[in-house]
Amino acid sequence: MNEVTVIGGGFAGCEAAMQLAKRGVKARLYEMKPVRFSPAHKSEALCELVCSNSFKAQRVESAAGLLKAEMELLGSVCVKCAKEPAVPAGGALAVDREGFSRYITEALLAFANLTVVHEELTELPASPVIIATGPLTSEAMSEAIERRFGESLHFYDAAAPIVTYDSLDHGKVFAASRYDRGADYLNCPMTREEYFAFYHALVNAETAPLHSFETPRVFEGCMPIEVMAKRGELTLAYGPLKPVGLEVDGKRPFAVVQLRRDNTDGTLYNIVGFQTNLKFPEQKRVFGMIPGLEHAEFARYGVMHRNTFLESPKLLTPDYSLRGDTLTFFAGQMTGVEGYVESASSGLLSALSLHEKLSGRQALDFTSETAIGALGHYVAEYNGKDFQPMNVTFGIMDPLSERVRGKQERCERIAARALERARAMKETFDL
Repeated sequence: MNEVTVIGGGFAGCEAAMQLAKRGVKARLYEMKPVRFSPAHKSEALCELVCSNSFKAQRVESAAGLLKAEMELLGSVCVKCAKEPAVPAGGALAVDREGFSRYITEALLAFANLTVVHEELTELPASPVIIATGPLTSEAMSEAIERRFGESLHFYDAAAPIVTYDSLDHGKVFAASRYDRGADYLNCPMTREEYFAFYHALVNAETAPLHSFETPRVFEGCMPIEVMAKRGELTLAYGPLKPVGLEVDGKRPFAVVQLRRDNTDGTLYNIVGFQTNLKFPEQKRVFGMIPGLEHAEFARYGVMHRNTFLESPKLLTPDYSLRGDTLTFFAGQMTGVEGYVESASSGLLSALSLHEKLSGRQALDFTSETAIGALGHYVAEYNGKDFQPMNVTFGIMDPLSERVRGKQERCERIAARALERARAMKETFDL
């Protein structure tokens, strides 16, 4: 069986390389760090988390939880490794950043038939290959991709700040999760007066220049907090700062800023939903107006960077392989899936399907009845005017054949059907 080249040591690339290695395929994984870093990457580790440390909800009745359940059923290494360094996050799966990368690296290096090469590739290699260089693909590789496939799409993404636990005013913050689901989040309650003072400071704060980037086109799913705020005075109060499900002394605050643990030790917390492109001094000034963060020490300021995505509906099939070249695959966020787990799922599916093809069999199709398959069909078959990155959602999955009125029951039935389909695929193809 041929050696497979995998480019990119992020979620998609690592998942794909390990899935191939588990099946006896010799794989060579290229990662350009530490030879070269993108504008958003700082660590030499594989599977670096550059934005949130949350892998979202765990309930299978949610699309994010269902996706993880399907992947776990199929032996996803990324999902398995996320369980080891998990940190409290209510109903979500969140991880210690460094711990997660360490578990992934150890799992990857355990495969004798998987070689990691720290080198920047500047040209597309021959198939079989899985290209998972991410939305922060190096300039040279981006140019190589565009020479072959035409101009890519460009979006802007942002990361939220991280503050130290000891620098918070614990007389003002309180521990709780929404709707009495534990006490995993720290909450900063705001009065009406505090909210509007913060709001006006935020919308008038100075943002960092984008330098050589093109006219900004912001991805809706990871919008900078200052951009969101400019949509209306109460947009934040009904969005990331909504107080629903949280009370202080029996009363609901006007707004609440939540902090989520960012490492196992609980020494770092990220400000949930506060992706930003404000200048660093402005972040300290404006976010310091939030009750409890007046003297916060920033372990990492928020940043904004350009992400590059393919026009996947013109180029890819639902298993992420290239139209006209069935042994060349793209995977990860550059295909138009958005999120850590979504990226890993594309790496999982591309590797499973490539293995089938290398074994003389057909491409795999999990169909849009599953979360894994629905993401692949979305990026390959989207027919709207404005192709944008997509998180997993029940909205891209096939609807039920029968009408179900209640949302909870509808989601449960969709999840049950999806897991049944995934089990059938696993048994039929010995995945």
